[in-house]
Amino acid sequence: MPMLLIKGSFHLSGRTSPDGDTLPFTPDYVGEWKLVRGCEKPEPAWDGRVSVRLEGVDALETHYDGVYGELARQPRELGDAATNALLKWLGFRDIRRVPDPKKPGLENISAIPETVPGYILTSGTDAYGRCVAFVGRGAPPGPSGYELNVSKELLRETANHHMLTQGLAYPMFYSGLPRELREELAVAALQAKAAPGRGVWRRDANGETVDVTLRGAKVIGMTSITDEAVILPKLFRRLKEYLSLGGTTLDSFPAYLGGAMDRFRILAPNPSDELVGLHHVVRVVNGGTVLMTHASEDLLFIEK
Repeated sequence: MPMLLIKGSFHLSGRTSPDGDTLPFTPDYVGEWKLVRGCEKPEPAWDGRVSVRLEGVDALETHYDGVYGELARQPRELGDAATNALLKWLGFRDIRRVPDPKKPGLENISAIPETVPGYILTSGTDAYGRCVAFVGRGAPPGPSGYELNVSKELLRETANHHMLTQGLAYPMFYSGLPRELREELAVAALQAKAAPGRGVWRRDANGETVDVTLRGAKVIGMTSITDEAVILPKLFRRLKEYLSLGGTTLDSFPAYLGGAMDRFRILAPNPSDELVGLHHVVRVVNGGTVLMTHASEDLLFIEK
């Protein structure tokens, strides 16, 4: 699939807060942001940087605010591990975190060196104006400002593929991603899940994966999802927003999911027509245990 290649660099100045699937990128020629497709054009900061969201992956949240309330994060160990893995793959070292004095719960990250060269391959932006892209390190495979066909071989050289092979991100697919690339990323994720398992797929003392998205997470309050259960970040975000409304039970959570209007199709095991609302694939059982009925690689979300 042809994607726009932009050459530039990734910066960590101690004033940014990247995570395992989003980080700032500055093109060598800032004007190339105008070439990015999408209804919401990237709006660069004063230094030309724009937040880039990794295509096809969803890492644990480290500072999610959402619509309501204060910042919240998923279990620290794996959330920080995902951020560290992404930054180290790009070439950063000596990663340090300092609490942001202006925003409780946010940590600013610095590293050595402050800047590493790299490139992105993008087909557009998301609804928030973030550039959604495959992320590469070092010298680009073609001229900046031109489209390049992204093959499975080139995909395997990206941070996106690396994060899934390490088990430090979940596969999360949107309809703009071509089938052959989506399937390649799914294979990487499935290999990471295989015994002994990596990252969120590693085994606990009982031989079960640390991730409990399909098995079920007992939710009795916010700390259940911020400090205890490791679940798909999209499910975490919906639960965080619901709990921030002040609900003390999950009785109304399915109705809340219906109103959130997530649009998607089930790919496997039985393909479906377009569905609206995650209540089609999320269940609340035994009064307070939340689980998903399909793995994330079996879902295809539709851009808003």
